[in-house]
Amino acid sequence: MTDVVRSASYIAATVAELRQYSIADKAAGIVSQRALFPRRGRIELTDHGLVLTDWSDAGDLTLPREAILSLRRAFTSLYGRFIGGLLDAGKPLIMQTTTVGEIYVLIDRREILEFTTNRRWEAAIAAWRQS
Repeated sequence: MTDVVRSASYIAATVAELRQYSIADKAAGIVSQRALFPRRGRIELTDHGLVLTDWSDAGDLTLPREAILSLRRAFTSLYGRFIGGLLDAGKPLIMQTTTVGEIYVLIDRREILEFTTNRRWEAAIAAWRQS
């Protein structure tokens, strides 16, 4: 049995999903980021992997340390300040992975305030990758 070190709710999208959206879709995303992030479930950090539950119809996405090539929080042309909010707390967590490419994740996102816990998760995942 694997112990869960940290757990929270998430919404996420792949870069391909974010690129497909029209201007109307992005306008809807200003009202609710759920319009742009079709994947949702629980994110769990365990000793053996980072798990995004309910990632697809096939089930969970489990990323071992070596599957995460890079990790950062940043506003980009795909998800900028206009959609994500002006505060640092709204920056998406962006992971480049060997399995599904680059993904954008918002963890414990507060719909109205546009806050996430991405900063804490970035630090926790970075420390886990180094252990």
